[in-house]
Amino acid sequence: MSLFRKRINGTYIPDNREFSSRLKKILGFRPGNLKLYEIAFIHRSASFTLPDGKKVNNERLEFLGDAVLDAILSDFLFEKFPDANEGFMTKIRSRIVNRDVLNQLAVSMGIDMILVSNISSVHPTKNLYGDALEALIGSVFLDKGFKKTKKLFIKNVFNKYLDLNFIIKTDTDYKSLVFEWVQKHKSNLIFTYNEEYDFDLKKSVFSTTLIIDKKELGVGQGSSKKEAEQEAASQAWKSLKDI
Repeated sequence: MSLFRKRINGTYIPDNREFSSRLKKILGFRPGNLKLYEIAFIHRSASFTLPDGKKVNNERLEFLGDAVLDAILSDFLFEKFPDANEGFMTKIRSRIVNRDVLNQLAVSMGIDMILVSNISSVHPTKNLYGDALEALIGSVFLDKGFKKTKKLFIKNVFNKYLDLNFIIKTDTDYKSLVFEWVQKHKSNLIFTYNEEYDFDLKKSVFSTTLIIDKKELGVGQGSSKKEAEQEAASQAWKSLKDI
């Protein structure tokens, strides 16, 4: 029986035909191993355990998809900019895999309509859909291979929903911008950290406060210290950019 014919932790899951139809619209082709794609849309908050003790959610596919996406973008940028140096390509790739960008891409694709999650609408879900996008990429890679996955992402996602010129011109690495400002003004910057376990998300969540010259300028939260720092730096940069 398909996973998508069950109630998972009290959450109703669309039936197989509905899921397959929506998935085909997202991918542009009919998937081979449908169960593989079903797992890609089960968030850790809706995890369930099979009779053999195996926990089912999209975390492993997300891990794989993250690496595949890096490879896709590296290959794409290497071909797109034959004269570009490593620093330029690394910076552009980093801007594309920014969590806000991936979340926006996922929503544009309709991933939010088929993702299975037990996180309430009032709970922060800033990485929910971007993580599912990475899991989907991991599924396509296992089902169709790297070449097909790259073609899917570049044609059906990148070219359709992203403006490469805008990405090149827009610097969203706020942490680097803040560091440059601090060096220019000979100021003192520190981050303070706190880690708590989120029982809804079923994982650790980091929070950080950005302080410049003993003044609190930004607070951030994320699944890693790096992610929390970037959010705090984004807040701080709004205050610093016009000084």
